Amino acid sequence: MKFWDTSAVVPLCVQGPTSVVVREILAEDASMVVWWGTRTECVSALMRRTREGGTTRADERAARHVLRSLAGAWMEMQPNEALRNTAERLLAVHPLRAADALQLAAALSWCGQAPAGQDFVTFDRRLRDASYREGFTVLPATR
Repeated sequence: MKFWDTSAVVPLCVQGPTSVVVREILAEDASMVVWWGTRTECVSALMRRTREGGTTRADERAARHVLRSLAGAWMEMQPNEALRNTAERLLAVHPLRAADALQLAAALSWCGQAPAGQDFVTFDRRLRDASYREGFTVLPATR
């Protein structure tokens, strides 16, 4: 089981330069854990791509279908006070945006605050650095 950030989920839904690598990671272990807001962040990314002309309406509908399938199978970490407190601590020690701090706090909650040996899948540079410093194994490894 791996924790997946939105930046790694979107390439599962739409073809892009990182799609092959995330599909390989998913093929190794299809058990996904995500933050409660991940689905909404993915929809936001898909709609932005469509508005900006990077995706056709047909491709957007197909991507949303893939997203619904993924969401039907993944485990979501729900918001709670402890997770919010962890996110606020993370904001004090890492140069993260609020949404990324919530992602990382959700990952820490998932692993019981013991990230050693746990995988965190992301392409976001700041989130990669912070999750590594918190003790996660960051995937993909060569980024």
